[in-house]
Amino acid sequence: MGFFSRKQESTESADPTMTELGREYAIAKRHGDRKTANRLTREVGGNGRTDEERAAFWKGADDYDAIPPAHSKRHNRRR
Repeated sequence: MGFFSRKQESTESADPTMTELGREYAIAKRHGDRKTANRLTREVGGNGRTDEERAAFWKGADDYDAIPPAHSKRHNRRR
């Protein structure tokens, strides 16, 4: 091992499908789509999901929330 280790932290989640659902949930929340957001939370909250799958879902949502919005809604108003 040298001074500058190139070892990187693994960013892949255990379940990429659940991570993608989390991203869809975050997109729906950002755009104000309550119907889709509620449907996804009901789907994830079902009894058939494991804790790892739920963690992957929320990690996907958090990763998308970490990305700043492309533009502010305040500056897009017409007078």
